[in-house]
Amino acid sequence: MPDEVVAQIADRTDGVPLFVEELTKSVLESGLLREEGDRYVLDGALPAFAIPTTLHASLLARLDRLASVRLVAQIGATIGREFSYELLRAVSRLPEDELQVSLARLVASELVFQRGTPPDALYTFKHALVQDAAHSSLLRGARQQLHAQIAGALETHSPEIMENQPELLAQHYAEAGLVEKSVALWGEAGRRSVARSAMAEAAAQYHKGLDQLALLPDDPKRKRQELELRSSLSAVLIAVKGFAAPETGDAYARARKLWEKLGSPGEFLQIPYGQSRYHMNRGELDLAQRLDKDLLRLSRQRNDAAGLVLGHYSSGRTLVFAGRFASSRSQLEEAVALYNPISHGSLVQQAAVDPQVASQAYLGIVLFCLGFPDQALARSSAAVAEARRLAHPPSLASSLMNGTTVLLLVGDDAALDERANQLVAVTTEQGFPFWGAVGTIYRGWVKVKNGDVAEGISLLRSGSTAYRATGARVWMPYHIALLARAYEIAGQIEEGLTQLDDALQIVERTGERWLDAELYRHKGQLLLRQGHSEAAEELYRNALRIAEQQQAKLWELRASVSLARLRRDQGRRAEARDLLAPVYDWFTEGFDTPDLKEAKSLLDELG
Repeated sequence: MPDEVVAQIADRTDGVPLFVEELTKSVLESGLLREEGDRYVLDGALPAFAIPTTLHASLLARLDRLASVRLVAQIGATIGREFSYELLRAVSRLPEDELQVSLARLVASELVFQRGTPPDALYTFKHALVQDAAHSSLLRGARQQLHAQIAGALETHSPEIMENQPELLAQHYAEAGLVEKSVALWGEAGRRSVARSAMAEAAAQYHKGLDQLALLPDDPKRKRQELELRSSLSAVLIAVKGFAAPETGDAYARARKLWEKLGSPGEFLQIPYGQSRYHMNRGELDLAQRLDKDLLRLSRQRNDAAGLVLGHYSSGRTLVFAGRFASSRSQLEEAVALYNPISHGSLVQQAAVDPQVASQAYLGIVLFCLGFPDQALARSSAAVAEARRLAHPPSLASSLMNGTTVLLLVGDDAALDERANQLVAVTTEQGFPFWGAVGTIYRGWVKVKNGDVAEGISLLRSGSTAYRATGARVWMPYHIALLARAYEIAGQIEEGLTQLDDALQIVERTGERWLDAELYRHKGQLLLRQGHSEAAEELYRNALRIAEQQQAKLWELRASVSLARLRRDQGRRAEARDLLAPVYDWFTEGFDTPDLKEAKSLLDELG
């Protein structure tokens, strides 16, 4: 090619291969060059701007030179990046021979590739930019008319599309300006994506439905449709963004306003439920408890069993973090008892996780704290097994997180490693930020327990950072407590104390008191290692008092062991035995955990 042509091509394309190829073809098809032997020469002077300055302009110029097939390219581009011969024929209504000749020319231009032979042929635009250029060359009215014709042809000739790919029809109806049909199909597409746990796709589809809905008059019908879409979107965002993400909270707040405007319809009780979950995960426990009470009151007034399942589960979950274990157990067991898998199966989509699975999983933690480790493990295992049977990834991730927590609390290090790996695998595959961050934290603790303390601390810190990025605040005192234990193992006592003080400050700010006794006991343990026995004894006493008030027998046992060991070292052996023996005797015989083994060993030593 002449140097000045090559220079312009290089200048306009910045070396992007597709741009180079298309602009070169555009120049060759323009008639500006004449072939002479092994080279091209300019057939006259190179006019200004003879080479299009953008790829889009280049492609349009090539389509203009293929005027006889331009309509076929435009219809194909309106169908999509890939289009079939049969659908193209149905929409274009061109005679068979004319259609095939036009397609052959389009394929010869290398703008479109062909697979198979008509009538079973499939065609693909070489690049999305080629499709865009052809599609944008249509006037708005013609483009809308084509989209409407395509949607109609799909419904007539490919009815399975409506069931399997409603998003495809939704997009065509949206482009056609047929808003009501588009809204309905985007909603159906979102529900279908949720059913196969494609949560990110579902969120995008619900957003598109809402965008279309905004084009309709603001009447009661539109408000009802918007409530349905916003309610569904809110639940999906829990998995996509996290329970406490600002996007999740905003979605629930918008849905709540609509819900109240429409008289708080009972079929949307998942909205106040979701709001409670949002505030609970942000550490706003008082507000979450008020929302739980409102949900239960409204459900009782309406004798709404599904609302009661959600209300009892939500209340039980919030009460766990408030440290009210007995009340939490009662609420969670009520949710499990009321749940009917036939009539309440749809709650899994409304609540983001299956309420029965989640209630069982939280019962595992509650029962452990109350002093029933055998029952805790049984509930936890049942929750994971049921989540696997349902094949519902958010429920599985939730149950694995709580199940891993129970194993960590119990001290079953072997099972903990396996369960933590399962949690990481699910959250990585599904892209769940909230549960994924917890998985990283627990993997860090496994590393610490296996002796790789430096790597473990790094994972604990990075996981905590990712967790805070989701907006969540509950569980943070526990995550910080794990980091403090890791620093203790590393011999960094001052850093451990700093972490525990941070955790206690969060407790005072949020009211998350389920771990209160353990935080004070652990702080006492670190102070004792520095020789501050009086301060340690005061903290042990405080931990024991809190555990007794919460009826948390496991925390009471741990605090009693720490205080009894201190009294033994002070020569007060009888006091130590009298303190520890009644708590140890309370536990069911025949079930051993590291806590019970430690208590028994100390009692044997004390005689």
